[in-house]
Amino acid sequence: MYVIIVLVMFFWKVGDYVKKTSIGGQALIEGVMMKGPDEIAMAVRKSDGEIVVKTEPVGKIEKSKLVKIPIIRGVIALINSMVIGIKALTYSAEFFQESSKEEEESKFEKWLKNKFGDKAEDITMYMSVAMSLALAILIFMFIPTIVINFFKNKISNQIILSGLEGILKITMFIAYIVIISRMKEIQRVFQYHGAEHKVIHCYESGKDVTVENARIFSTLHPRCGTSFLLIVMITSILIFSFLGWKNVILRIIMKIILLPIVAGISYEIIRWAGRSDSKMVSIISYPGLMLQKLTTSEPDDKQLEVAIEAFKKVLPEDEDADLW
Repeated sequence: MYVIIVLVMFFWKVGDYVKKTSIGGQALIEGVMMKGPDEIAMAVRKSDGEIVVKTEPVGKIEKSKLVKIPIIRGVIALINSMVIGIKALTYSAEFFQESSKEEEESKFEKWLKNKFGDKAEDITMYMSVAMSLALAILIFMFIPTIVINFFKNKISNQIILSGLEGILKITMFIAYIVIISRMKEIQRVFQYHGAEHKVIHCYESGKDVTVENARIFSTLHPRCGTSFLLIVMITSILIFSFLGWKNVILRIIMKIILLPIVAGISYEIIRWAGRSDSKMVSIISYPGLMLQKLTTSEPDDKQLEVAIEAFKKVLPEDEDADLW
C-alpha cells in the first residue's frame, strides 16, 4: 500500500532517542501549550514581544487509578485533552481580542453567571466540548453514513459499503485540513505546532533543549493529535465494518455507542507508537506522519522560544516521572 522507498524516512533518528517522554502539547494562537505529568503550561507571545507563561496543575482524574486501565484511559485522555485544549485556546485568544473588556455580555452569559456563579466558565467549557463532539459526529459519522446508504441497493456487500464510508470520511477530513490550512491565522498555528514537535524531539534525543538544538529536528511526531485522529478513523472503519446496513439509524446509534471503544483502542495504538522505534510502528505511523505535513510547518526561532518556555515549565523534578 505504501511506497517502500519512502519508509526510509522513518529511520532518520531510530536508535538515537535516549528518552521517550509522555509530555505532549498543542499549538495555540501565537503560543504553545505543554502538558506534563504534574503541570500544564501555556506560553503566549504578546504583540509587544513579551512571552507570558501560565501554569496550572493537571486535573485530579489524571492522578487516579483509572488512567492506568487500558482503553478507559484513552477515553479519559480524549475528553480531557479537548477540555484543556479549548481552555488553552481561549486563554491565548484573550491576548489578541480587539473588543473592549467592557463589551456587554450576552443574555446567555449573564444567565450562566447568575445560575452557576464561579463555575460558569467551567460549564461553558464543557458545553464547548459537547458541541465540538456533536459537530464532529455529525460531519464525520452521520453524513458519510447517510451518503453511502444510498448505494446499498446497488452494493450488497457490507464490507465494501463500510470501506466506501471510511474513504469518504477520511477524504472529508483531509479536505477540511487543506481548506483551513489556507487561512493565514491557521498557518501561524501550524508553525507553532511544528515548534512543539521539534522541542519534544530535541528533549527525547537527550540534547539540551535550546533553540539551536531544536531547530534541526523534524516537525513530525508519532504521538501527534493529527495522527491520533487518523488512527481513530482507521480503527472505526475496521470496527464499524461489522455493523449492518439494513437500518441506517440503528447503524449510527451503534457507532456512537462504540465510539469510546474506538477512542480507547486508538489511544493504546498511539501510546505504543510513541514508545517504540520498531519497523511495525514506522509502517503504522506513516499515514499520520504524512498527514502532519499538512498540519505542521517550519517554525522560526521566536516560535521555538515560546515552545521551549512552555516545555521547561512542565518538566517534573523526578527525571523519570514523565517516561511512558
